[in-house]
Amino acid sequence: MSSNGISNDHHRVTLAGLIITLGIIYGDIGTSPLYVMRAIVGVGPVVRETILGAVSLVFWTLTIQTTFKYVTLVLRADNKGEGGIFSMYTLVRRRRKWLLFPAMIGGCAVLSEGMITPPISVSSAVEGIQSIERFHDAHIPIVQITIGIITALFIFQQFGTATVGRFFGPVMLVWFSMLGILGGIQAIGHLSVLQALSPHYAVQVLLHHPQALVLMGAVFLCTTGAEALYADLGHCGKQNIRLSWIFVKTCLVLNYLGQAAWCLQFEGSPLPETAQNPFYGIMPNWFLPVGIGIATLAAIIASQAMISGSFTLVSEAIRLGLLPKLTVVFPSHLKGQLYVPAVNTLLWAGCVFVTIYFEESAKMEAAYGLSVTITMLMSTILMSNFFVTQRVSSPLIWTFLIWYLCFEGAFFSANLLKFMDGGFITVVIASLLFILMFVWVRAKKIKNRFIQNVKIRDYIDQLIMLSNDENIPKYATNLVFLSSAKNPDKVEEKILYSILQTQPKRADVYWFVHIEVTDEPYTMEYKVKILAPDDAYKVTFRLGFRVEQRMNLFLKKVVEDLLENDELHNESRYHVSRAEMPTGDFKFVIMQEFLSHENDLPVPEQMVMSTYLSIKSVTASPQNWFGLDSDSVEIEKVPLVLRPVKDIRLRRIR
Repeated sequence: MSSNGISNDHHRVTLAGLIITLGIIYGDIGTSPLYVMRAIVGVGPVVRETILGAVSLVFWTLTIQTTFKYVTLVLRADNKGEGGIFSMYTLVRRRRKWLLFPAMIGGCAVLSEGMITPPISVSSAVEGIQSIERFHDAHIPIVQITIGIITALFIFQQFGTATVGRFFGPVMLVWFSMLGILGGIQAIGHLSVLQALSPHYAVQVLLHHPQALVLMGAVFLCTTGAEALYADLGHCGKQNIRLSWIFVKTCLVLNYLGQAAWCLQFEGSPLPETAQNPFYGIMPNWFLPVGIGIATLAAIIASQAMISGSFTLVSEAIRLGLLPKLTVVFPSHLKGQLYVPAVNTLLWAGCVFVTIYFEESAKMEAAYGLSVTITMLMSTILMSNFFVTQRVSSPLIWTFLIWYLCFEGAFFSANLLKFMDGGFITVVIASLLFILMFVWVRAKKIKNRFIQNVKIRDYIDQLIMLSNDENIPKYATNLVFLSSAKNPDKVEEKILYSILQTQPKRADVYWFVHIEVTDEPYTMEYKVKILAPDDAYKVTFRLGFRVEQRMNLFLKKVVEDLLENDELHNESRYHVSRAEMPTGDFKFVIMQEFLSHENDLPVPEQMVMSTYLSIKSVTASPQNWFGLDSDSVEIEKVPLVLRPVKDIRLRRIR
């Protein structure tokens, strides 16, 4: 076990760890052979130079982008063993404030990718049914079957993937072995295809192909999943990822070479109408049903990995204050196992829309490629800043930054060519998510400008008098207010107004709780400021951005520690023994804001705040978010007066 209590068994380099890594890490990139070669060949005649050049581009893209950038370099940017674009952002955010924007753009692109990965993977697999001879002329309801599989997958999310996850590794081991064997058999029969491993063919096709950019857009699909590889770092550890990648890349390259060899037998002619996808073309007819079944399982696993990654990404964004607070459920005790109901519904709706809108997997490729290139460009910017924090020499940092901005920028331009063919779907989805994040961040900045914090000590005497005033009915034994004030001696003025003025709230002990989300994923610490012994305390929790905020349990633990250390003496206030009820009851008061009419904000800020509060009112309830028992929570609505109206033109008449 690690210091934070998280098991690191899967991080050790063992055979079991490597097989588990296959199931968790490589689902997305592992299913790319389903559609990459089909996108390269297109509908025209097969041209030898194009096929060899494209496969050469695939090999060198996998080498430069996935092997060198992600497996070798990006995996170094681990945040206490965790990966992903927001984990990387937490490592560099103190360096430049504007780095928030590439992190937000990259995160939104990953979420939009989460709406495209299940449709393109599952439909590509299901479309293989049409390659079986007896189904050549049959009408197969591809869209309906795809939606059915995706819907079942999303319904299953609420139960967690702990049990089924054990089978992912063996299934993906079978999948990659199948890729390598089928591709290798074809390549052995046409050894000339091995020439494609030379960069000469890649350069030649880029220089001489009339639609080189379009070809690059198709080629780039081979590296989809590289970002997910980094995002799932915390599940398996970098050593397992690096070792298993040798096997994965070998199988992928063999399969691409095999597909190229199969295509070359039709040189000068289009592919047969009954075998439009080279992936199924390299399968013997008798093996097609088995191959399609394995491909469908692999597509489901790829989709599952993307869905789980989206849950993790949203959870991190919420705790970093970039998204509204949504209900997060933990179906099992396994690290990384979480479920966000609202995101599950949103992703399902997005996947169904994409499936119905495009109908065929081939039409989804432009939208898919665009979302991946956007994410990778943003990670390049963040990674170059990470190198600065690691004191890497400036020439190396600039070389990395310029090379990958140009390399990925070229693929981005290639995918932009298909903007109107479906790429706009990615931009629309990512833009809506970015607007939501921007509004959330901007609204919090506006609100923080006007929040008035006061020193608690200035009100201590009043709090003690209220606590001892038996003429006022007791409101709670332990009265807890959640505060955003970082200073251990201060809280918001509205909290003290609520205790002393709105409805005097008599309690034995007043607790002011501040939650600080750290840049590390699994921090669990707290510190206590004793404002008045046995009467008022300010507790600051330092929790990692992946820690579930279970305030009810955490605060009881704090009180028990204080009682044990003689820093709190409250046994005499109870009619039961300390052993029966050591901490007493807790009452949590949460201030829920609404925008007061007494505001004179500029119109843009008024719109931002109205949107912010509207969204906040329909997202997760505070008691669910903070892990509170519903019967111990009081929601108190308070007007948010950010800028009072000063020039009131009201005239008295007689």
